[in-house]
Amino acid sequence: MSVEATAQAGVALTPKQARRAIIAATTGNMLEFYDFITFAYFAIQIGHTFFPVADPFVSLIASLATFGAGFLTRPIGAYVLGHYADKHGRKPSMLLSMMLMGTGMLLLVVTPGYATIGIAAPIIAVCARLVQGFALGGEVGSATSYLIESAAPEKRALTVSWQGASQNLAATIGTLVGLVLALAMSEADLNAYGWRIALALGALIVPFALWIRSSLPETLHKPEEPDEVKDTGIRDYAKVLVLGFLMIGAGTISTYIFQYMATFGQNTLHFSTAISMTAALGSNLVAVVAMLSGGWLADRVGRRKLMIWPQLLFALAVVPFFMWLTRSGTPVSFIAAVFVLAGLQSPQYAGVYASINESLPRAVRARAFALVYSLPVTILGGTTQPFVTWLLHVTGNPISLAWYLTGVSLIGLIAMILMHETSPRHKITPPQIGEPVPL
Repeated sequence: MSVEATAQAGVALTPKQARRAIIAATTGNMLEFYDFITFAYFAIQIGHTFFPVADPFVSLIASLATFGAGFLTRPIGAYVLGHYADKHGRKPSMLLSMMLMGTGMLLLVVTPGYATIGIAAPIIAVCARLVQGFALGGEVGSATSYLIESAAPEKRALTVSWQGASQNLAATIGTLVGLVLALAMSEADLNAYGWRIALALGALIVPFALWIRSSLPETLHKPEEPDEVKDTGIRDYAKVLVLGFLMIGAGTISTYIFQYMATFGQNTLHFSTAISMTAALGSNLVAVVAMLSGGWLADRVGRRKLMIWPQLLFALAVVPFFMWLTRSGTPVSFIAAVFVLAGLQSPQYAGVYASINESLPRAVRARAFALVYSLPVTILGGTTQPFVTWLLHVTGNPISLAWYLTGVSLIGLIAMILMHETSPRHKITPPQIGEPVPL
């Protein structure tokens, strides 16, 4: 039986087919975070290329604004490409988003600098970022829906946990690429073409992703699972959208703060670049293991337990661990604290991704999840690190970052408590208004 026929018949994918589905669905997510890390790492060089003004600060701000432009089109891409995925299939939507993503990356790589083509250079760069943002906004909905729908019911959380794990893998690779290029090239070469090499390496994955995605079976029209939610109107899943926004919003802020830890270690705690980067790289790898472990556990103990207890432990641990790492002032305490917090912050989001998608009807799943994901990322993703930098500057107290992260985590925790159980093994009838929500 062919792969396509296997899916249409509702037969579970073979282990080989399941691995191909995971690789195909997570390549877009990996490109997103690789691009984020690479752009952030070479923001100064990109600014010199496209915005060579006399003031270096203005050049850097213009470069970061170009990067931030990609966030503006994410909700539009989420709505348009998500709707396309719900009407025509996950596979064609994933192919389209990947082609657009590759186009945006290549435009940045091949566009000459301001010194060569003048004002056209920054205009093209901004347009490239807008295209990328549009593609990424729709990518996450179709790809995550595909993972949920292609997985066996007893392995859904583990399968969808690869979405989060792939982000941390890509962040690790992006950081390593930046470090290798910075060590191997002179400052002049980095300004001239080093950053283009880094982005081009990411673009090389696009043909592979298109090839592997083209061989996937479609999941939109396969027979419904017994536990699937029926589409009876938005009122029935509006609560899921609100809670999903809060949970992913808390996760977005936490993720971007952890990506900030290398800067925090250098600027605030005055550690060396090597120590700070070790903490950042290690926390990414810890998060990969924690996310996949969380997916495995969520399939066995249920989504809510996996969300609630790690989130509670994380919220309780943030301030004490930050006090330890700031007061001891040693590299060991800094690296150890970041590793532990990364391990506590990550596993619950395998349950979050699975729970939200399992609560949405298949007919609207891609668009709804894309919007629930892209809106918090748009609003909070581009503002978290500037806000954190401002907060530390104004307060002059490193613990202020810990209190902020604790407050955000508690908001996410409340949303997780209010979320109903969706695991096929543990699903119960949602409590009525006025009834206690069981833990």
